[in-house]
Amino acid sequence: MVRETGPNPQHAVIWLHGLGADGHDFEPIVPHLSAAAARPVRFVFPHAPVQPVTINGGMAMRAWYDILGMDIDRNQDRSGIMASVAATDRLIDDELARGISPDRLVLAGFSQGGAIALRCGLARDERLAGIMALSTHLLEEDGLDRWVGSSARDIPIFMGHGSQDPIVPVGLGQGSADRLKQAGFDVEWQTWPMQHAVCPEEIAAIDRWLDNCWT
Repeated sequence: MVRETGPNPQHAVIWLHGLGADGHDFEPIVPHLSAAAARPVRFVFPHAPVQPVTINGGMAMRAWYDILGMDIDRNQDRSGIMASVAATDRLIDDELARGISPDRLVLAGFSQGGAIALRCGLARDERLAGIMALSTHLLEEDGLDRWVGSSARDIPIFMGHGSQDPIVPVGLGQGSADRLKQAGFDVEWQTWPMQHAVCPEEIAAIDRWLDNCWT
């Protein structure tokens, strides 16, 4: 799914959906972003591959990687994670090849998609405009110093979470934000009284943050 808010966009957002959703999931948010109305922006909403998900009884659905159990920060599906990181890297490279400057490209994601956005964006050597990670946590946190990219600490990071999230506990997201801050990353962390979702107040915060990334 590709949506452009004007001709010849020089800014881009690659936005990864959550488990079981698809690339259409966050398309309705675009008209609510004044940051995208103020300048032509290309939004890329990819579809995750369909694959069995262990925690859901092996049911096949769109997923960026397998979830092996309730402790989502442990026993991670590293091969699946790295396959999705590689696929996202290719999407970024495609946008750069189309003339988008890295410092005008935002990598975003929700839940599983947010986890891949963090893992992919922070591993790249060039400085992106920003990484938006919603209702998610940091993958392979213990190896951060090993896999982090050379310019990652200069990338603005927005992390938003629901304080009542039953899927990705807010403490897990808070812990990831704290870990990144302690490692010297530029992280904005906010919570709202919601579950595993996005609310109008969060969309307004995203809009402000996006505008700051591009000005």
